[in-house]
Amino acid sequence: MPFCISYFKIKFSLYFHLMKLLRFLIVIFFLQQSLPAFCWGFWAHKRINRIAVFLLPPGMIDFYKTNIEYVTEHAVDPDKRRYAMADEAPRHYIDLDHFCVYPCDSFPRKWNDAVAKYSEDTLKAYGIVPWHIQTMMYRLTAAFRMRDKERILKASSDIGHYIGDATVPLHTTENYNGQLTDQLGIHGFWESRIPELFAEDYDYFIGKADFVNKPLDYTWKVVLQSHAALDTVLKFEKELSKTFPEDQKYVFESRGRSMVRFYSESYSKAYSKMMQGMVERRMRIAIKMVADFWYTAWMNAGQPNLNQTVFALPTPEELKEKDEEEKAWKTKGKPMHGHYHPETGTE
Repeated sequence: MPFCISYFKIKFSLYFHLMKLLRFLIVIFFLQQSLPAFCWGFWAHKRINRIAVFLLPPGMIDFYKTNIEYVTEHAVDPDKRRYAMADEAPRHYIDLDHFCVYPCDSFPRKWNDAVAKYSEDTLKAYGIVPWHIQTMMYRLTAAFRMRDKERILKASSDIGHYIGDATVPLHTTENYNGQLTDQLGIHGFWESRIPELFAEDYDYFIGKADFVNKPLDYTWKVVLQSHAALDTVLKFEKELSKTFPEDQKYVFESRGRSMVRFYSESYSKAYSKMMQGMVERRMRIAIKMVADFWYTAWMNAGQPNLNQTVFALPTPEELKEKDEEEKAWKTKGKPMHGHYHPETGTE
């Protein structure tokens, strides 16, 4: 009898622990289902906005540090909107090679001049990022004047995203993902994979925010710098691909529920070395430009006291837009229009 009792105690104890293990595994399973499989692709945008905060002067930095999580997490909102708004996609790029050859002296820098030469529909078909950055600058300045906390943070987050896009060479070309040169996937490789692997070692001592007298000229300077670097981005990857051992070029890594193929760390390091740190340089430029534009908008608004911001209720139109954006993001397929990179799901 004592043997039987001990046997059943052991059996019950084993059953109890197995059930606990099963419940634990079920919880882990459902947590994995809820993780976005490619939110990692937004890493660089978030890092740019976050570090830009620390370049700001007294009068601004306390407000932005208090709200640093907002401008970090919402740095990717414009990409989410691409699933809900047909007009969103062209705000992220400009296919300069459709219109001109670098340095594009014949291409109009001002919006009205460009519309007169090419038509608004044509410009929107091939990207409007330089001009949309100016639109966001006006919105941010207006938000500062109203001391509207929600609109300040939203416009700050958004303009940071568009500025980040403008510093990427592959946002200035029709060959945005290497699809025209048999280099499919290079977009995510350059702007996502490389910074994720190496950006922790980048130099983020960039200086302080400066006032910008001519924001449009500044924007075009950065966009043209990006376009000038495009040939190097494509040429060096093509050369490296020919000489690098094929069996060492890719690795498989877990992303949520899937195993995804990525460029290996050794291949990424070799490519970054060939470009002599271009990704780091462009990210530093993006961080500096974001801080400069935030600061300039604040100055142009009269340097309002950011300790005395107000909270204005969103309009019905704003609420509807946000609701549609979130619904489209949760049920996303392919973005509605514009450049699309299936390896990241982003622009």
